[in-house]
Amino acid sequence: MKRNIRDIKQILINKGALNFLPDKKFLEVVFKFRMGYKLNLKDPKTFNEKLQWLKLYDRNPQYTNMVDKAEAKRYVKNIIGEEYIIPTLGIYNKFDEINFANLPKQFVIKCTHDSGGLFICKNKDEIDFSAVKKKINKSLKRNYYKIRREWPYKNVKPRIIVEKYMVDESGVELKDYKFFCFNGKPMIMFVATDRGIDTRFDFYDMNFNHLDFTNGHPNSDKSIKKPIGFEKMKKLAEVLSKGIPHVRVDFYDINGKIYFGEFTFYHWSGFMPFVPERYDRILGDMLELPNEKREEK
Repeated sequence: MKRNIRDIKQILINKGALNFLPDKKFLEVVFKFRMGYKLNLKDPKTFNEKLQWLKLYDRNPQYTNMVDKAEAKRYVKNIIGEEYIIPTLGIYNKFDEINFANLPKQFVIKCTHDSGGLFICKNKDEIDFSAVKKKINKSLKRNYYKIRREWPYKNVKPRIIVEKYMVDESGVELKDYKFFCFNGKPMIMFVATDRGIDTRFDFYDMNFNHLDFTNGHPNSDKSIKKPIGFEKMKKLAEVLSKGIPHVRVDFYDINGKIYFGEFTFYHWSGFMPFVPERYDRILGDMLELPNEKREEK
């Protein structure tokens, strides 16, 4: 099968062909390829541009703990309480350390340092252990920082965390409620549904009015009800994002019982177009960048 030039460039990026570049140059090259226009770091306007600026110039050491899937739980517990934390069944340095005999029939395995190093076990008796081990070990070796220069991941120790298996009122999935917070104020959010099947993203304002744009995935063709804990999630997102120029705070709502999901500092790593395009600028206007000294990265 013939590949076009764009496909070849994407493969080269994914394979690490640009890893030798310093952060700033790497982001400029990848941004132009993915977004179709030149990255303006001197006077960024769009949301995606500003995310690249934050990668380079907003380097709070606390962010490393916030993106570590194990440390983030401790961080959140200390701020809003343990009742919002999904129970941890174990933390391991290597896959072979996991004693599956001691685990329940259902559980979730994640790598602490990346996105995608995940296995959801719905029936322990049906696990293909060799396949799961191969996937998790591959993720443990991955340098997630190098892929898109999301620097908070640079110093996260690769580990494995096993969590309690959770489902919401549907009985088959956990819908994600993801709040974009700007200087401690949640201003827009989206609901992620049908994860792992045919993922859909639906965006809403803070009154849960549906917004007519897409970003990365199409809208759902099903009606999405306002979650019972919507107002509570807004308040928790505000508390957890206080003092941070921008962070996305993710939650689950299980019949009104709220659980923390994760922190995301760079939605789609700042490389995903909005449709219509004007929403890239609309969200960009929500993000006020800190006035800090900028050093070459």
